[in-house]
Amino acid sequence: MAFLPVTREDMMKRGWDELDFLYISGDAYVDHPSFGHAIITRLLESEGYRVGIVAQPDWRKDDDFVALGKPRLAVLISSGVIDSMVNHYTASKKPRSEDLYSPGGKSHRRPDRAVIVYTNKAKQLFKDVPVIIGGIEASLRRFAHYDYWDDKVRRSILVDSKADLLIYGMGEKPILEIARYLSMGVPINKIQNMRGTAFLARKEDMNGELRKFIEGEEDKPKKGYILLPSFEDVNWSKRKYAEAFMTQYNEQDL
Repeated sequence: MAFLPVTREDMMKRGWDELDFLYISGDAYVDHPSFGHAIITRLLESEGYRVGIVAQPDWRKDDDFVALGKPRLAVLISSGVIDSMVNHYTASKKPRSEDLYSPGGKSHRRPDRAVIVYTNKAKQLFKDVPVIIGGIEASLRRFAHYDYWDDKVRRSILVDSKADLLIYGMGEKPILEIARYLSMGVPINKIQNMRGTAFLARKEDMNGELRKFIEGEEDKPKKGYILLPSFEDVNWSKRKYAEAFMTQYNEQDL
């Protein structure tokens, strides 16, 4: 089985002039199921989508990001198999000397907070293309969370990255559903009923029942929403942070 396209030349050999999905990864491209980028891209390929991979792009320039052109449906982004900050630094916050997921073990081939950096770049270069983030870095930072490196509580990675949608956990099922909706012309901001996804929503765009619930005007809605403490609450109160974490943990599908 041939590798997925990583250059324009690879696309030309397949007779492609455009991708459906562009996958940006913080890891080197390894076509093996122990790597999330291999599973997700091959799964999309098996459904007939044209997928290309940009592995470890130079985030200081535009060239690597635009090398395969603008994708038709979406840009998919992951920092790799581990959080980019864990990848870069020891528990003592000292830089690591090697990166096991880069060619030759060479370190610093991805930026700190790679998902945020890659997504900001993709949003800048492909302004009207949906950007979907996933993988361990996005999954573990989807809510307000304590960041060891900054020694503070940070907002959801959706806020800093400005991604349109976040897929958390194992993303095989949701990515195929999302791909199907996108290929049908459904706008990304209308794909809000998918298990295993998270997105930012403006209060004015919510239905009246949910909006009143969030504002504290009504009790729990009929549909069974759960309201977590706000970022401001978990930022200032350790008890509220613990309550939020306990709720998140108890609501996981294990």
